[in-house]
Amino acid sequence: MLAKYSRRLTGKARTYSANVELACFLSFVAGAINAGGFFAVGEYTSHMTGIVSHMADMLTIGDLEYLFWGLGALMAFIAGSACTSMIINFARHRYWQSEYALPIFIEANGLIFFGVMDGLQLNVSWLWTPFTVATLCFIMGLQNAIITDISNYKLRSTHMTGTVTDIGIELGKAFYWNRANRDGQKVHPVRANMKKLWLLVEVLILFFIGGVSGAIGYSYFGFSFTVYVGLVLVYISSTPLLDDLRQIVKRLNSPPVVFDSAPEMEKENVIATPEDRPDITVTWKDDLSPADWAEAQEAEIWALDHRELLEAKTNEGPEETPAKTWMRQ
Repeated sequence: MLAKYSRRLTGKARTYSANVELACFLSFVAGAINAGGFFAVGEYTSHMTGIVSHMADMLTIGDLEYLFWGLGALMAFIAGSACTSMIINFARHRYWQSEYALPIFIEANGLIFFGVMDGLQLNVSWLWTPFTVATLCFIMGLQNAIITDISNYKLRSTHMTGTVTDIGIELGKAFYWNRANRDGQKVHPVRANMKKLWLLVEVLILFFIGGVSGAIGYSYFGFSFTVYVGLVLVYISSTPLLDDLRQIVKRLNSPPVVFDSAPEMEKENVIATPEDRPDITVTWKDDLSPADWAEAQEAEIWALDHRELLEAKTNEGPEETPAKTWMRQ
């Protein structure tokens, strides 16, 4: 059950409910990290607007030290976003299931490393603040790009200014007084997207709750509280990563095959070993296209969660259960 939830939350196949849950969860994490970062170094590491504005102020008064400090934070945030973009596109071109899970897993390891390295501030204090800011800004950029990509640029997990702006826009639509017509012409009514409005409110509230949790966690555990957050992120990203690892190992150990369960049906490409479907005639095919690999991998992942159903259908006879039936579900 936990594996299925992890696959649903961070896997390649996306649903609206899974996107909402992931956006809300990452907003909570962003709030916690942001609050912890403020207690650590006195800066909100997700607030690029404030950092850029402060850089301009410091340049005006000639404080070049803070100018370069802010520039480093800005570049770290950009690097995190760029890293997520490269990972997602790299995974998509290889038809991996972990295109979103992999950057979350990297974020998790960054938080764990950050918590474990807490003692660095005692021994190398001059390096601790820049290291902290750069690490947290990189993590913020990393996870902000995940939700941005999943939501098709409609949501941000760290940018609450944009979220509040969108809430105001939808509220303005909700309270707008629609008239049936104007000057004898029919006017298209203004309608608020209530589903979007509630999602934005949820993201905002969970960011706030995450900030409270992060402040409490830092006050009790110090930077070690990021280890616990990182472990949760490892869990939610683990199943798609294991799915891909299992497929890679299978490809190395077994050549691709074609399952032909019904001669009159079009042959289907499936990555599996003959032992998985003993009722089906197996023929070898070594020149599968990337699209074939993608379809076969998704079918194999689906089969892992529905093995009992497949076995039951197999017993009914090949006429009722051709390969196309279970691959397309």
